[in-house]
Amino acid sequence: MRYVRLGAVGYLNARPLVYGLEKRSDLFDLRFDVPSKCATLLHAGEIDLGMIPSIEYLRGPVAYRIVPDLGIMSDGDVASVALFTRVPLDEVRRIGLDTSSRTSAGLTRVLCRELWNIDPVFETVSPDAAARVEGNDAALLIGDPALFLDHEAAGFTKVDLGAEWARLTDLPFVWAFWAGRADAIDTGGIDALQHARDEGVANADAIGRAYAGVPPTPAPRAQAERGDLCSRYLRENIKYRLGDREKLGLRRYYELAAKHGVVDAGRAPEFHGAAERQTASR
Repeated sequence: MRYVRLGAVGYLNARPLVYGLEKRSDLFDLRFDVPSKCATLLHAGEIDLGMIPSIEYLRGPVAYRIVPDLGIMSDGDVASVALFTRVPLDEVRRIGLDTSSRTSAGLTRVLCRELWNIDPVFETVSPDAAARVEGNDAALLIGDPALFLDHEAAGFTKVDLGAEWARLTDLPFVWAFWAGRADAIDTGGIDALQHARDEGVANADAIGRAYAGVPPTPAPRAQAERGDLCSRYLRENIKYRLGDREKLGLRRYYELAAKHGVVDAGRAPEFHGAAERQTASR
């Protein structure tokens, strides 16, 4: 089986997809970064397969292939991708976009035009500045910072982008997936990644508690509550199987992203493996 350099996302929502892979040094060299960095590394050829924001599939220097039946999806509330606003949504005139995000930044632009009927100015800001909604009416925040931010204490309204996409399209949203060049991974590697996903999903509660630093012995209340939040998030908000409805949602996002200038042009997703490529081309 081919040895693969993997670039994974370090956020909680990606942990079930890499469950146990640190023990597969015979197959994978694994590193962790924010989503935008994973895409940059893949485009530069510094990794073979990246857990990239779904919009970056359309921006690669070559035609990438997606690893079948794997990804980070939501069907309704996602909890960890949101617009935090100081003012009512229809009064938003300036939005700060978290630099860690690319797919979510594109989705924000789509929702502004397709659903919210606003035409704000966009500014790229650091995650810290986004969490403070610094200098803007609203800010996009993704990943762990969005999940753990106490927006009510900060005086912000949280607008969940997964829920808003579902309201617009009645489809799931595909946030990220494993992708790389056509020869990046073989069948054995795909099987290993799918097995990691299955084991990760089965151990979601343990992953959530460990991520929150909850010890096996009774933990302080605040720490235990954080562990419960992490586990519940993995069980209820995030999906990991990229099925037919998810592919429809992905294609719809690509169509709208092209319509609103997020990308130059959309194209149908293609997958590693002959059977998946044939399905995607129909």
